[in-house]
Amino acid sequence: MIETMNPLLAFGLPSGPDMIVISILVLVLFGAKKLPVFARSLGRSMGEFRKAKEEFESELNSAADESYKAPEKRIETPKVAEANSVKQESAAPAKAD
Repeated sequence: MIETMNPLLAFGLPSGPDMIVISILVLVLFGAKKLPVFARSLGRSMGEFRKAKEEFESELNSAADESYKAPEKRIETPKVAEANSVKQESAAPAKAD
């Protein structure tokens, strides 16, 4: 059986020393003054993505629930009014012009 491996997991997740190097690179690239703004915008973006994901999942769940509902049993009522009108039409004499 052939297994596919995610290339990001081939190297492993970043650990302590890796995170230190990444944080130093971010500090150098963005600067100390822009770092809080960057972190704030990153947090807002993650919140919006999480909210969109939850909305999407709830839409999927509601659509799945609707598709699995048992069909309603409908009781057809006899059409007495139509039966009476047919009897009346056949009993009435045809008019000649």
